[in-house]
This record gives sequence, structure tokens and C-alpha cells, in this order.
Amino acid sequence: MTGFILRACITALGLWLATRVVSGIRIDDPTTIVLAGLLLGVVNAIVRPVAILLTLPLTILSLGFFLLVVNTAMVGLVAAMLPGFHIFGGFWSAFGTAFVVWVTGWVGSALIGPRGKIDVFVRRL
Repeated sequence: MTGFILRACITALGLWLATRVVSGIRIDDPTTIVLAGLLLGVVNAIVRPVAILLTLPLTILSLGFFLLVVNTAMVGLVAAMLPGFHIFGGFWSAFGTAFVVWVTGWVGSALIGPRGKIDVFVRRL
């Protein structure tokens, strides 16, 4: 459970960063950012595997680049479900948001590790 909460916080951080970097996206308040992070985590755990399975031929033909479109669709789904999360710029704003959240999650996962605990790196001389 701790791993999910940490990843949801990292996703919320990525969404906040996306509101600063990507034009055409707006999140009304900090509570909505946290809820969007939690909802995006749930959507990625439940809906995304089904979407990946259904689009597997396109993903294979595009050498995996279609996964970016699937991630964009997941961000759009969360924006459609959550009242305070608005995407005004269409596909490219959602794509930029998905990309920023992906990079933030990638860096966060490198720090958290596969078990969902914070890894501490010690360098000894």
C-alpha cells in the first residue's frame, strides 16, 4: 500500500509539473491534483492493461510507440472523470502531460525501487 501511495504522490507531482510546462492544461486546486494522481494510478492499474491488450497489434507494429497514445488516452480519461482537471489543447496537450508524467514516474520509480520502498544509496570509500 505504501508503494501505491508513493507512486500516486509522484504522479501528482508529475501532473503539477505538467500544468507548469504544458500549455492547454489546468488543474483547479491542490486537492484535485492529489485526486488526479490517485485516479490516474487506479486507471493505470485497471484500464491501461486492457487497453494495451486490445491495441497490441498496433503497439507491435509501431515498435512500442503506440503506448504513448495509450498513456495519452489514460490522461484524457482521468480528465473526463475528474471535474477540476481540464485539457483545453486537445490531443497534444494530453500527450505532453502524459509524457511529463511518464518521465516523472520513471525518475520516481528509479528512486523508489520495484518493491515500493525508498532506496537509500550509500557510497563507501
